[in-house]
Amino acid sequence: MSQKSGTPKKNLMLFSGRAHKDLADEVAKYLDVSITPQTAHTFANGELFVRFEESVRGCDAFVIQSHTTPINEFVMEQLIMVDALKRASAKRITVVMPFYPYARQDKKHKGREPISARLIADMFKTAGADRIMTVDLHTAQIQGFFDGPVDHLMAQNVLAEHIKKTYGGSDIAVVSPDSGRVRLAEKWAQQLGDRPIAFIHKTRDPDKPNQAVANRVVGQVSGKLCVLVDDMIDTGGTIVKATDALLAEGAADVVIATTHGILSDPATERLSNCKAREVIVTNSLPIPPEKHFPGLTVLSIAPMLAEAIQQVFEDGSVTSLFDGAA
Repeated sequence: MSQKSGTPKKNLMLFSGRAHKDLADEVAKYLDVSITPQTAHTFANGELFVRFEESVRGCDAFVIQSHTTPINEFVMEQLIMVDALKRASAKRITVVMPFYPYARQDKKHKGREPISARLIADMFKTAGADRIMTVDLHTAQIQGFFDGPVDHLMAQNVLAEHIKKTYGGSDIAVVSPDSGRVRLAEKWAQQLGDRPIAFIHKTRDPDKPNQAVANRVVGQVSGKLCVLVDDMIDTGGTIVKATDALLAEGAADVVIATTHGILSDPATERLSNCKAREVIVTNSLPIPPEKHFPGLTVLSIAPMLAEAIQQVFEDGSVTSLFDGAA
């Protein structure tokens, strides 16, 4: 007899970096698993060390990390975790990054610039990642940067359900903060019941990051509750200027809905002082107590992540979770 048959066993193991333990714990609870214990510390010179305290041989590994400040440290930590899993003979390694780092650098605006979003994908592939799972990429083309499967999850369902429950009876218009996100606004408008859309025509100087000038509103917003949608809020400048422009055009009220609440200073001050009725974000990134303000609502994406992880583990369909749109 030249071969021996056996019963292959699948074993899901969840690993978490130190960036956002609350989200990882919530995902683990929905999956009914425990986060694999590990030793992780930072040396005096800033070098990182990670060692897993259980055998990972042959496991289906899911490594979750939210890339918040300091972003480079947490990217490196996740890379080291992936490398450790590869060298410990994990069968498959899925990198779960609710917020894809460097996603805004997905193309060259001028000569001699990097495409850092591609570099991130290359580094994780080299480290040993077989698959990437992420939420609401800045641009969908980033999926093509990674040489392997990419599960692009969408938090729109989570955010839209809150909007429908809270403001479903209002005269709603969906607004994109710039012309590049009109397609996103169209999807939102359809999900909220075929609502009208509008967008803010703005200019941006590529030499001055985090600065934009809101010019004029294109579309009818007078007397309407405007749902201003975007993928992220960093310093809050763009979204606050868009809010002001909508109110100046006669909008009855503005609700801001975005997936990633980066909230770099002075975002909290700007948003708390702006005239939007509510600012809705998800917990894809940690939002510490000092960044909370009246009118901020944080929705959890842990059930969505857990269901997607379960589908990948069982070789099911992630696309089916989003009505075929993922």
